[in-house]
Amino acid sequence: MKDLVRDKLIEGMGVIKSVSENSQLHSTLDEAAQMTATALRAGRKLMVAGNGGSAADAQHLVAEFVSRLVQDRPAMRAVALTTDSSILTAIGNDYGFERVFVRQIEALGQPGDVFMGISTSGNSPNVLRALELCRETGIATIGLSGATGGKMTTLCDYMIAIPSTVTMYIQQAHLALEHIYCLMVERYYFGSPVAAAVALNRAVE
Repeated sequence: MKDLVRDKLIEGMGVIKSVSENSQLHSTLDEAAQMTATALRAGRKLMVAGNGGSAADAQHLVAEFVSRLVQDRPAMRAVALTTDSSILTAIGNDYGFERVFVRQIEALGQPGDVFMGISTSGNSPNVLRALELCRETGIATIGLSGATGGKMTTLCDYMIAIPSTVTMYIQQAHLALEHIYCLMVERYYFGSPVAAAVALNRAVE
């Protein structure tokens, strides 16, 4: 079992290494972070959704936006579409599970918002439906997936595809990039840590 621990860590680090050397992926993440910061400055919001482990990622990322990641700064507007059990079960029961995210975007989304869909396969039907609606309504789209990106690829303005077909390695890379994405948005939004601290002081005065 000790060999299993070592081998799986090495395999996972291999995927992270591939991501660390992918300059195109880095550029896409940077552009997505700049776009998100611009949207938030304009009073818009980030919405995030996924299934299973990707649902946990959505909630984790939104927690970093609303609370903080590194800098003490005012909250950034973000919502996970995976958290309200009454909404999820009502929509799933009344309209089908494929509509659990799209229905919430119909209620909460506005042109100029940002939606991040997380799907390791790139083919989760409920994420695809949400992306389709965002395209129709002027909501910017970011996709996090694995391997080729699946059907999400043609529906996302910014596509981050992890070069792996192994779900746990894709998710490990997703979490690393989600943290970096939040850090980049913080810096594009607030600038230096000093500027962020000043903004926080003004917000609580």
